[in-house]
Amino acid sequence: MKTKRIAILAYSGCMGMEVFGLCDTLLLANRIAAAVDGAGPPLFDVIVTSLGGGNVTAAGGIPIGTRKPVARPDLLVVPGMELSGRDACTAPMSAFAPEIAYLAKAFARGTPVAAVCVGAFLLGDAGVLDGRRATTSWLFAPDLARRFPAAMVEPAAMLVEDGGVTTTGSFSATFDLAMHLVRQSASARVLRAVARMGLLDDRRTSQAPFVDTRMLSQAADTFAAKVHAWLGQRLAEPYNLKQVAAAFHVSDRTLLRRVKQETGQTPLAYLQQARIGKAKVLLESTSLSVAQVTERVGYTDVATFGALFKRNVGQSPAEYRRRFRTIGQVGMDKRPA
Repeated sequence: MKTKRIAILAYSGCMGMEVFGLCDTLLLANRIAAAVDGAGPPLFDVIVTSLGGGNVTAAGGIPIGTRKPVARPDLLVVPGMELSGRDACTAPMSAFAPEIAYLAKAFARGTPVAAVCVGAFLLGDAGVLDGRRATTSWLFAPDLARRFPAAMVEPAAMLVEDGGVTTTGSFSATFDLAMHLVRQSASARVLRAVARMGLLDDRRTSQAPFVDTRMLSQAADTFAAKVHAWLGQRLAEPYNLKQVAAAFHVSDRTLLRRVKQETGQTPLAYLQQARIGKAKVLLESTSLSVAQVTERVGYTDVATFGALFKRNVGQSPAEYRRRFRTIGQVGMDKRPA
């Protein structure tokens, strides 16, 4: 198999771990492939580049040595950047205009591109997410959906590949991208060996178990925020679109349009997300049974809620409790889930 050339576009303020994690995992894959499958060309030729070449200063003041861009790599990867605050992704990233222009030009010439974590916003500014499925860190996925409404953002996905554009979840997903590339280029034996030697899970598909809805912020004076607050105070009540619209003196259609325009999701989708978020908190921090948690978040049928929870989180409520139970509760709950 032909060696795949991977170019990683470093720049001032990028996350060094996302650069080096990808480099080192693919280097490990090269070494393991040579040992397991015998002589042959390496799987990957990884090059760290920057627009000007030379050293760039990554987040935290760490210098990274780079080369000038190479022509036509098999994949061009852009890492995420250090963010100054929660709202840093809500406007075009003019500080990275040269990198954005380079990404747009490379993709237009036929080079597949990938982004780790909030590097997806650079791809969005480059125009390559329009009409494509995409993901990013779950914390910033709502911002990605609002900034680029022509993209189909999947907040829970760990990795999405669509039409030559690959995006990943939060910063440790650099290893998921690496394993994705190994899976494409190496034998199953090599993939398993890389996973075992690197202590890497090559089967992660979802960020959902890690989502904490309490960390998802939104401007309090928006129409959608007011709707969300209203719904949040009534989590255990049955959802009725007409009742919600009447409370805000608008039609059903207007309510749906305005909330979707501001948040990228429907009120019902938000309510389900909020109910699941509340259930997570209760499962982590209380001794309530799953049935009691189900009732607290507005569902009467445990099986129905369990199916919804697993579909969104990737684990059953009982599995989630075993994995994320807070330390203070460990050993205290003798009641079966």
